[in-house]
Amino acid sequence: MGALDHYVVVVGGGPTGATLGLLLARGGVDVLVIDKEAGIYPLPRAAHIDHEIVRIFQELGLADRLAETWRSTARYDFLNAAGEILLRFEGTDRIGPGGWPASNMIHQPSLESGIRGAIAAQGGIELRNGWAYRSHAQMGDHVEIEIDTPDGPVRKLAAFIVGADGARSPVREAAGIAVDDLKFDEPWLVIDTIVHDASRLPDVNLQICDPERPTTCVLMGEGRHRWEFMMKPGETPAQVLDDAFIEALLAPWNVSGAVTLERKAVYRFNARVASQWRQDRLLLAGDAAHQMPPFAGQGLCSGMRDAANLAWKLIAIHNGASLGLLDTYQPEREPNVRAIIALAMMMGQTVCIADPEAARQRDAAMLAARASGNAPDGRVSYPDIGEGCILAGTPGAGSYFPQPVFEAGKTVRLDSVLGAGAWLISRSAAATSPAGLRTFGLDDPAMSDFRGPLEGWLSAHSAEAVLVRPDHYVFGTGTPAVLEAEWHRTVV
Repeated sequence: MGALDHYVVVVGGGPTGATLGLLLARGGVDVLVIDKEAGIYPLPRAAHIDHEIVRIFQELGLADRLAETWRSTARYDFLNAAGEILLRFEGTDRIGPGGWPASNMIHQPSLESGIRGAIAAQGGIELRNGWAYRSHAQMGDHVEIEIDTPDGPVRKLAAFIVGADGARSPVREAAGIAVDDLKFDEPWLVIDTIVHDASRLPDVNLQICDPERPTTCVLMGEGRHRWEFMMKPGETPAQVLDDAFIEALLAPWNVSGAVTLERKAVYRFNARVASQWRQDRLLLAGDAAHQMPPFAGQGLCSGMRDAANLAWKLIAIHNGASLGLLDTYQPEREPNVRAIIALAMMMGQTVCIADPEAARQRDAAMLAARASGNAPDGRVSYPDIGEGCILAGTPGAGSYFPQPVFEAGKTVRLDSVLGAGAWLISRSAAATSPAGLRTFGLDDPAMSDFRGPLEGWLSAHSAEAVLVRPDHYVFGTGTPAVLEAEWHRTVV
């Protein structure tokens, strides 16, 4: 093999690919991100990120800037045609385990602009717009990637290629990777608006489970609001995209003059999972690996979790870890994704009933469940990592490690004190700081603001120490010596 042009080439410069590239570069990995488009798509698409994703942006120095543009709401309600509550998810504006509000409504172009700005200021990463993936060939210890550019075709040699190139993913198609279709396919009209009078709009997120026209109504960031309307059989995109048709759909909301139409589009809401997320030195992430209906607001979030999972593993391999570490990527991420898809499909199947009698039966069953206290309300949660790069069998292994927040005149979050990378946190200070680990004892003065919640976490898990992976999932608990040895055996 000749000299590599880059250690990783990421195909796709959307939020998943750009964030992956930025995380890699910050970890000392040389990376090229290519995107076929000339720049950021200027109109809203994804509308939501959760506390875990904001924590990733915190690591990248972007969270505070994003917080200035997002909006939070106290709940997410599913209502029937009569306005009765079928489902209610509360506490979406409270601080989640990631140390940020649990649910945050965003403006995707603003989010992407922030990521692009961070890339421009970061060494070790090259972002090329107008560069389109053509093909790749795996050559044993490297990948050859053919790219079409405005100046003609170029070839790049890399240790890895990551396809973060969307639901249609040319990288996935070229690799011949099949997709498991989970049989959810619904056409919806999506309307994005600029808000002029927020007092006339709902201040919570809504799913209107009306068989006449199932409808979504949600906040967005940057003074925007979104409606989504399920299309009826026989309706065509040209018909529903007509301004007069849209005006009639919005009329019952009484928002004339309160909003201005910014974007209208027809989407098919799908649920699909790629059968293979890794093919030797090729990896898939984001929509290239999975697509889900939007009802749980987890499409972009799932791609960002892919990026965080992949980034620390590729950095570790770059620094000498075994290539087999990547074998843990899909087993760790796919169960989480499938659980989210199942939730989103449940929500969608609740909303999308268009038969009046079936809707009546749904309403009766769900209202009875609420009356008896058996409704599936509450905060949304997803499964921990069950297998992969964890010390299985130790208390807390594979769980998401919380970020305590200390308020005393100013807000201080744990990650800002401990920094990026893997942490070994123990009840007493360690004598050494092993290579590849940042070691902290609860008696360290720097830990004083967080000693209570961290000690509480260790006690709840009957643990002397915890080793937290760079993506904030728990590797395992036990004694510091055992954790260090197992981490080095598994990762280093």
